[in-house]
Amino acid sequence: MTSSNCVRLRTEEIEELTLSPYATLSSKSKGRQRDEEPCPVRTVFQRDRDRIVHSKAFRRLKDKTQVFLAPEADHFRTRLTHTLEVCQIARTIARGLRLNEDLTEAIALGHDLGHTPFGHAGEEVLNRVHPGGFTHEAQSLRVVDILEQGGLNLTWEVRDGILNHPWKNTPGTLEGKCVQLSDRIAYVNHDIDDAIRGQVIGQEDLPKDAIAVLGKTHGARVNTLVMDVLTHSYGKPEVTFGKECLEAMNELRNFLFERVYISSLAKREEDKAKGVVEALYRLYCREPSLIPSGPADSDPVEDRARDYVAGMTDRFAIAQYRAAFVPNTWRFGS
Repeated sequence: MTSSNCVRLRTEEIEELTLSPYATLSSKSKGRQRDEEPCPVRTVFQRDRDRIVHSKAFRRLKDKTQVFLAPEADHFRTRLTHTLEVCQIARTIARGLRLNEDLTEAIALGHDLGHTPFGHAGEEVLNRVHPGGFTHEAQSLRVVDILEQGGLNLTWEVRDGILNHPWKNTPGTLEGKCVQLSDRIAYVNHDIDDAIRGQVIGQEDLPKDAIAVLGKTHGARVNTLVMDVLTHSYGKPEVTFGKECLEAMNELRNFLFERVYISSLAKREEDKAKGVVEALYRLYCREPSLIPSGPADSDPVEDRARDYVAGMTDRFAIAQYRAAFVPNTWRFGS
């Protein structure tokens, strides 16, 4: 056995000796869709993490909307920074519960790869106009299975966590549950932070009962929620919040829907963004020759149009819309 082969085997042995009995061991993965030779250094979940980080879909997240469309300031979250915050929170929880951090990280980094431009506004449009509907979690799985370099061939556990990270679903591993809870911890708190930064709401507007439970600052609230999960989940075959903190977090989430997600002035451009997504989707359905060649060329044109539009960044979608539907100025004599 070479020294490089020992690296992965040592890591797998350390997992078996130190992780919780409820953790997902790298050596016990349910495997990939296509068999591969093991990496001599990395475990299967470390390998999945690296494939996601090096993917084009991951890089595009930096120019996709989280909540606020095309903000001019530099400090608002994007889909990429949201993903990194989810990853950080989820790894902290997984470490505290002695779960598999590498699996948790891979799921977190991949959970939003299929998100549309313009955030949930774009997702809403494709769900309405595409036959069979659209969800970003199903599209994220399609990205890693098919669209990204012909498929990343990830493990079952990472694919399951990506597909089942929404609140309504049940992940098949506790590491997937860590990501599911961390997704909500992250977006509820960073959306408050961005809304205050954008002067959409003030600190004084936040529900007082929820703030009394969770804390007055972004960091305090995240810390309270993470500690609550650790307190109520350590040594148990579940990852969950306590009743008081869950109710307080949901109160903040309801407040965001009422004051930020639906009715705020910062969201007034969403109708335009929806128009861009719908117009592009219908254009590519009519003229599939405009869709670049890719691994799904044999799929129905509606699916190819969905894949192309869903993969766009905000800026690219606007540029494609402008090129297709906004006339260029004509100069006499040119």
